Amino acid sequence: MADIIADIYESATELVEAASAEGITFGFAESLTGGMISKSVVDVPGASRAFKGSVVSYTNEVKENVLGVPSEIIDTHTEVSIECASAMAAGVARVIGVDLAISVTGIAGPSGDMPGKPVGTVFMGYFFSKTGANGALELHFSGDRDSIRTCTTLAAIDLAKKLIKDGKA
Repeated sequence: MADIIADIYESATELVEAASAEGITFGFAESLTGGMISKSVVDVPGASRAFKGSVVSYTNEVKENVLGVPSEIIDTHTEVSIECASAMAAGVARVIGVDLAISVTGIAGPSGDMPGKPVGTVFMGYFFSKTGANGALELHFSGDRDSIRTCTTLAAIDLAKKLIKDGKA
């Protein structure tokens, strides 16, 4: 576990540096990680140059009332879906006014699995105003609750870095 914590810090440092160099602001909408991604970024000295904040949207009420996820998305696809993750990312970008937003929603366990969505299922949304990208990815992690949340944190930071790098090309 110590290795992945070091990897998260290194990746978060690279994210802050890349975003700062490009003049890009970023933030997160976190459900299953409950603020872990934001904490990892704030651990980096100078994070405030690019990181504006996050919304921990652990309940559907926050997803709907703060991030603006339409209730129809949750009713039709559930809160653990590509559609919800995509809407969460666009919503947090609008709410906190950032160029780049990453969202995460999923099932960290040990229970809570849904039909077709076992524990470890994570949907990661993204919104990047520079490229017009808005969508989501489906990921699957294994292990206990802490492992799933930690792997999700690293994946979210890495996705933000990738979007910045791809946006420069």
